[in-house]
Amino acid sequence: MNYSAAEIWLIIAIIGVGTFLIRFSFLGLIGDRPLPSFVLRLLRFTPVAVLPGMVAPLVLWPTATEGVTDPLRLLAALATVAVGVWTRNVLWAIVAGAVTLYAGLGLTALL
Repeated sequence: MNYSAAEIWLIIAIIGVGTFLIRFSFLGLIGDRPLPSFVLRLLRFTPVAVLPGMVAPLVLWPTATEGVTDPLRLLAALATVAVGVWTRNVLWAIVAGAVTLYAGLGLTALL
């Protein structure tokens, strides 16, 4: 679909206003009030829900392979999860995934 420049800017403006209103509903309207304990408990799970949603498409359909699932990237993701569960340390998990990915890419370049 071809949009004109005015239509694109209108879409950007509408999305910007919508994003502002969503954030304002939490920060502006109830930001200075104490939240119920069950809401605070549920908010702790937000990063755990958001991060896999951001990472999964990059692992399953990476741009580097033109959207084709790459076993090496799956192996790096599994190494990241395994080290993260084993050590309970995010930095070690990231390092393990990066080392696995780049070591695998280096080995495949040699072969």
